[in-house]
Amino acid sequence: MAKRKHSHRKHRLLGADNTTSVETTAGQDLPAACIHKICYNVEDIVSQQLTMQEIVNWQPPAGHVAWINVHGVLDIPLLQAVARRFKLHPLVLDDILNTEQRPKLDTYPDYLFLETRLFYYDTENLSVSSEQISMALGREWLLTFQERPSGSFEPVRERLRQGQVLLRQSGPDYLCYALLDSLMERYFQVLEAINDDAEQLENHLLDRPSPEDLQNIHRLKHVTIQLRRAVWPLREVLNSLIRNEHGFFSPQTVPYLRDLYDHTVHFTESLEAIRDTLSGLMDIYMTSLSQRVNLEVRALTVVAMLFMPATLIAGIFGMNFNEMPWLKDPDGFWWAIGMMLLIAIAMLLVFWRRQWLSSRRES
Repeated sequence: MAKRKHSHRKHRLLGADNTTSVETTAGQDLPAACIHKICYNVEDIVSQQLTMQEIVNWQPPAGHVAWINVHGVLDIPLLQAVARRFKLHPLVLDDILNTEQRPKLDTYPDYLFLETRLFYYDTENLSVSSEQISMALGREWLLTFQERPSGSFEPVRERLRQGQVLLRQSGPDYLCYALLDSLMERYFQVLEAINDDAEQLENHLLDRPSPEDLQNIHRLKHVTIQLRRAVWPLREVLNSLIRNEHGFFSPQTVPYLRDLYDHTVHFTESLEAIRDTLSGLMDIYMTSLSQRVNLEVRALTVVAMLFMPATLIAGIFGMNFNEMPWLKDPDGFWWAIGMMLLIAIAMLLVFWRRQWLSSRRES
């Protein structure tokens, strides 16, 4: 009996009879589906594409590890052909087609099925997109399903072509680890790009903060939340693989899984550090905004205080009395103006001594 964790599905694309029960999402700009297979052992490696008709009756060479990679998961007839060949459960196809699954691991009698996500970071818009990566690990084969072609697995293919000894002499379990490790490397690349953007944002905040900076902080925080939602359940998946209760991983591969688990822990800790940095940037922005308001209020206060003595003097000499000093003096007007200027200059000197006229921000 297969062990499955409950997960929310937006819709079911395949019924229990392995036929389509509802239509797939229309209007998606995805490349045509294709099947690419690599069969290898220590001595040789064979790589080629297979058609839907060829995969149904295809048999891997004896003594070889078979890696079948499928690009395009909305071609239901193609997926059904792969499922018939490798006897995949209909619920597995359902999970492959529903591309919003969280990382998880399902155990079946003849294979393991796990799902994870591959992230693409847009440093210009400070946003992240992702695609679902599904894997089915058998005793002698590994199936991978991708929404679209990507270069995330190319380093593993290159290692196979170059004859990397450990990879070529190991089974599909080590290949599965190598692919997961390549995905984790992509995670760290995304993390490094996010950290660089956070540092640039911090420098800009300290120099000249703007409302756009606040939006960028929120965008980066949203990106970190998306990454955390993907990596945290991946740790649970790796924990299950390390326990190896199903026996699909050799004792030689389990230590590599532990190392990969350590990478996820390090990634999570680094991600939390970036989230703390972003929270600090939010505080910096609010402090900078408050200081800017204080500077503007100070400027208005200085202007108002400069005009207050002049207003007072003008009000005194504007009172309706017949006898006042300088009222009939021909130079009285200029004496009043001079008094206003002297008081204004004295006040400016006082403001300058108190650094009220400086645009520097107080630390």
